[in-house]
Amino acid sequence: MIFSQAHFITSAATLRDCPPDSIAEVAFAGRSNAGKSSAINAITGHSRLARISKTPGRTQLINFFQLQPERYLVDLPGYGFAQVPLAVKEKWQRELEDYLRKRETLKGLVLLSDIRHPLKEFDRMMIAWANQAELPLHLLLTKADKLKRGAAQNTLLGVRRELGEQASVQLFSAVKKQGLIDARRQLSEWLELESETNEAVETS
Repeated sequence: MIFSQAHFITSAATLRDCPPDSIAEVAFAGRSNAGKSSAINAITGHSRLARISKTPGRTQLINFFQLQPERYLVDLPGYGFAQVPLAVKEKWQRELEDYLRKRETLKGLVLLSDIRHPLKEFDRMMIAWANQAELPLHLLLTKADKLKRGAAQNTLLGVRRELGEQASVQLFSAVKKQGLIDARRQLSEWLELESETNEAVETS
């Protein structure tokens, strides 16, 4: 499996530090408590690929994970940067915007939003950046297992109605392995990888 071959390559502090050999990459973004690291680990089938911390906001660099030569998954710093000085937050906001708008090999953005509190201010900021950069956007409504099926479906439909053609949207739960097929399919399409959906574990 290509996703299971994912491994850490490097951390970049600025756009200049990103791997020069990349021909295609997909970035993951989300609030510090949206479950971004858990989602990356679930999608790749690794338990410790992306660092999971009990303290939200620990990821403060752009982390690159290689799936195969020249193709990467990218873990962006979580919004909020808990316990980080305002000056650092402002610097990272500039660096993130620079990356999203200028990184030519960036093929798509996966935005993670807690289904219990979807589309907060930072989520809308990322959506605006992606739209301005004409960057394809896929939204994972994470922690779907925290809601009953009916409530989760209602939230999904509401978010899809609001976003329209700005983004594709799906339910996702790293704990229950829900949504892996759809997430992997979208990543494979953007990265032009052979689909692994037949090997994904899906729980409804």
